Amino acid sequence: MPLDFSTLRTGTREFLARRASGQGLLIGGEWAQAANGGTFATLDPATGSELGQVAKAGAADVDAAVSAARAALAVWGATVPAERARILWKVADLIEANIDDLAELETLDQGKPLFVGRWAEIPGAVSQFRFFAGQAMAIEGSTLESSINYQPAGKQMRTWTVREPVGVVAAIVPWNSPLVLTAMKLAPALAAGCTVVLKPAEDTSLTALRLGELMIEAGVPAGVINIVTGLGGETGAALAAHPGVAKIAFTGSTATGRAVLDAAKTNFKRVTLELGGKSPSIIMPDADLSQAIPGVANAIYFNGGQVCIAGSRLYVHRSVHDQVVEGVAEYAKGLKLGHGLAADTQMGPVVSLRHAERVEGFLQRARAEGATMLAGGERTGEAGTFITPTLVVDVKPGMEIVREEVFGPVLVAQAFDDVEEVIAAANDSEYGLAASVWTEGLSNAHRMSSAIKAGTVWINCHAMYDPTLAIGGVKQSGWGRDSGRQALENYLEWKTICAVV
Repeated sequence: MPLDFSTLRTGTREFLARRASGQGLLIGGEWAQAANGGTFATLDPATGSELGQVAKAGAADVDAAVSAARAALAVWGATVPAERARILWKVADLIEANIDDLAELETLDQGKPLFVGRWAEIPGAVSQFRFFAGQAMAIEGSTLESSINYQPAGKQMRTWTVREPVGVVAAIVPWNSPLVLTAMKLAPALAAGCTVVLKPAEDTSLTALRLGELMIEAGVPAGVINIVTGLGGETGAALAAHPGVAKIAFTGSTATGRAVLDAAKTNFKRVTLELGGKSPSIIMPDADLSQAIPGVANAIYFNGGQVCIAGSRLYVHRSVHDQVVEGVAEYAKGLKLGHGLAADTQMGPVVSLRHAERVEGFLQRARAEGATMLAGGERTGEAGTFITPTLVVDVKPGMEIVREEVFGPVLVAQAFDDVEEVIAAANDSEYGLAASVWTEGLSNAHRMSSAIKAGTVWINCHAMYDPTLAIGGVKQSGWGRDSGRQALENYLEWKTICAVV
């Protein structure tokens, strides 16, 4: 049934009314429609109801946004760190003050259960801005004792380094966790003194636009943050290739990451990429199964498996394999699917009908290759966008369902017999984003966390992060790191200064 807008929070209704005309581009501190007047619909994935029209930015809009960001560089880069920190902290305060409206918008636009945004992801966005507010005041260079010995007689050489903002940043974010992933790009970039042109995902632009309003309210100067909504192949491509952009910060699929790299070659932009994953979860025979079974289930079914670090490959020691897969299957079958705004919903729809059909295609091909669905494996719901929590068994290492990122609530389970075997299996992937090891044995915990090729390895947990911890992968899971002190380095250049005095 269509969404009943009268049941929404007042702040949500007012925001949707403000943006109903497609006036969704923030350029130079002003809200505007696309130059060509183009818009596209954003939908509630659970019902298919239209939430509103979003501006479809073209090349001219991207050019205007980059120009505004370049003009603002001198102002923001010269702003003292304490003032940048104060503004970023104010942004965090305003997100926190509006957290219920933002959570509702995120649920409407992306589909996730309300509690995921309200109690996990949007507080995470608050923490990002507060952490990097502090980091803005911790940027430092160094003085060096130079060995240069050919300065003029009677003179001395003094050498030092300083850090400077890299310039205009193109921040391109995905649709799975829109607000927190946006914060992970904006907060360190702004702390470093960069200006930003943000391109939200076309399926989930609403919380980015609301964040733009809050950033203006917080006192972010005009042009420091610009927002261009639109399609990835048009707006995103124009932004990535723009010669006025100095750096691209991208999170998304590995395939799109390759296109971003190609666009960056035009002027040798700096690039950080947080890309796909096919993360293994490994349960050893000594694991505490009362924690491991719900832990690995939540690692894949949280947010409908639409998480880059989702534990989508499960390796279970043969001695406990049957007990584990039965427990995970029971967990999956017990999850309540529904609209994200319903109080009892535990898992919502995937983000769009297009994506639901993609996930369903993986399941159909897996069945054709001989795999068995021990739980789930169906597309359902009035809009056809729900995928039942799925556990796949009877697979072989070379199958597509084992090797490719599905990005849905689909877990593939396999048995193993010894440590060397499972380490090899875990590393037998083009991805290397994350992994988890479930064991009570200290030796195995250390040995396996060292041997597994991934940007993050958790022991007896999965998907545990805060802003102090770097996020990123190896192999085809990307370059560079988001979050943590390491993220600030993405947005700073080193400059060496030598002086004869």
